[in-house]
Amino acid sequence: MLAIIPARGGSKGLPGKNIKPIAGHPLIAYSIKAALDSPSVTRVIVSTDSEEIAQVARSYGAEIPFIRPSEFANDLSTDLEVFTHALDWLEMNENYKPDLVVQFRPTSPVRFLHDIEICIHKMQSSEADSLRIVTPAFHTPFKMWVLDEASAQMQPLLQQDIIRESYNQPRQNLPEIYWQIGTLDVIRTDVITERKSMSGKNILPYIIEQQFAVDIDDLGSFKRAEEMILKYDCVKFVS
Repeated sequence: MLAIIPARGGSKGLPGKNIKPIAGHPLIAYSIKAALDSPSVTRVIVSTDSEEIAQVARSYGAEIPFIRPSEFANDLSTDLEVFTHALDWLEMNENYKPDLVVQFRPTSPVRFLHDIEICIHKMQSSEADSLRIVTPAFHTPFKMWVLDEASAQMQPLLQQDIIRESYNQPRQNLPEIYWQIGTLDVIRTDVITERKSMSGKNILPYIIEQQFAVDIDDLGSFKRAEEMILKYDCVKFVS
């Protein structure tokens, strides 16, 4: 089972965040440790364009078999580009092609080992294309709007025939909505390399509580993640 941790060097919201110390260790170290601690994961790779990140990742036990090309490490680079490059490189240079690949995003460091194992086993015992961790959405999209600049009017973001004027309905009458988060994805390798998708069509959910859905993109979320790591029995370093 292959784990890939994508970690590019550029970050505008919080510069250097992937190696910024959090609770005494670089942020990326928590994803590396989560992958290494998982009994189902047999190989842990960091895909990065940064030699500095690569050096830190190696020191925490991850492999850096290549440095990611700059064209796959800009602000608009997609997960699909990053993972296609990594999997193609491994197959071409090492004749290595796992059945499943697990994505650990460094910016979602709050993880519990039992969740990781359940997600992997759930995928292994299914025929699904992928699994994503989700949490109940903080806000319902049925009450969201888009602005038409030409007419200076609003249009509802979502409309359903079965719910007339959903934006005027009590929240209790609206469908439960889930928000995908970066804690963990499990994907069949062929879905990425052959179908050119990071999810496929048959996607399994794994639901976690909102309080553990932490995605770091600024200093506030960074501090919140640190508080969660110190408070809960999640994957972390014990001195």
